[in-house]
Amino acid sequence: MPPPDPSPPGPVIPCPADVSAPGFTIAAVERDTGLSKDTLRVWERRYRFPLPGRDAHGERLYSREQLEQLRLIKRLLDAGHRPGQVVGLPHAELQALGRQAGGNRQRLQGQRSKAAVAAGDAPAGGAAAPRIQACFELVKRHDALGLRRTLAAALQALGLASFVSTLVAPLNTLIGDAWMEGQLEIFEEHFYTESVTAVLRQGISSLGVGAAASPRVLLTTFPQESHGLGLLMAETFLALQGCNCLSLGVQTPVPEIARAVLAHGARIVVLSFSASLNPKDVTQGLGDLRGLLPSAVEIWTGGACPVLQRRSLPGVHVLDSFAAIEPELQRWRRAQP
Repeated sequence: MPPPDPSPPGPVIPCPADVSAPGFTIAAVERDTGLSKDTLRVWERRYRFPLPGRDAHGERLYSREQLEQLRLIKRLLDAGHRPGQVVGLPHAELQALGRQAGGNRQRLQGQRSKAAVAAGDAPAGGAAAPRIQACFELVKRHDALGLRRTLAAALQALGLASFVSTLVAPLNTLIGDAWMEGQLEIFEEHFYTESVTAVLRQGISSLGVGAAASPRVLLTTFPQESHGLGLLMAETFLALQGCNCLSLGVQTPVPEIARAVLAHGARIVVLSFSASLNPKDVTQGLGDLRGLLPSAVEIWTGGACPVLQRRSLPGVHVLDSFAAIEPELQRWRRAQP
């Protein structure tokens, strides 16, 4: 029997059977925001937000205003804020933080573009800018067929590497900023992600990497990480370098990652971490995984999680960009007998 719920009971809110009834169940809020039921209950006790009402059976009911605030909070968590900084803030303050986060991301993207120009690479926008804007408009119009056709045509014209670096990467930033500022809904971001995933998968398949290719690389994320597009972009560059890749997708338990490495005969494990992850989960998970793997199997990590850059993790290689994949592979290949 589960322990009693220590959260304070809210007022009883009438809950008619029709879909126009006021209030959203905790399951509906979980599906809509991506915030787990356990997280919502913890915040209720720790931060006194959200404080839901209760239906006639004592089950939680959240208002539309609370749901909108929780959506904004989830966006800010994904941008790197901690719960204690944002949970319970008024709606207007959350929106202001969202606009600020979007501006910070745009400045960072601009800095990366300047660095790319200095290094002799194509800038993130440039000639691809019209395609980026066209794809964004297709997302807003919910034109799935048009988006996939446009992405496929861009892949054909640019080639796989340039498609990822000059179109998909800046488009991800544009989509993320729009989502952060409330211009896009969660379903629209998911629709975009699935469209890009389908086109990238087709592009990777067209490379025709054989089963004998080396090294064998396993790609996945920890159970707390649900974002997988960055992982797929990394797989693209690994496949372009002739690696034999096996992706497990997202949210794989650490012991299962270790079992998959042994079953696949992988020599490298690639993990992606977004900014929203708890640093303790990242460092503990990496330590646990390192202890489960043979010393000859390397762990490569990447993503926007700040702890990757702040803390040196024994036995873990941190890649700060997709461009770092090629030299890391060259180092690995030189070290092989």
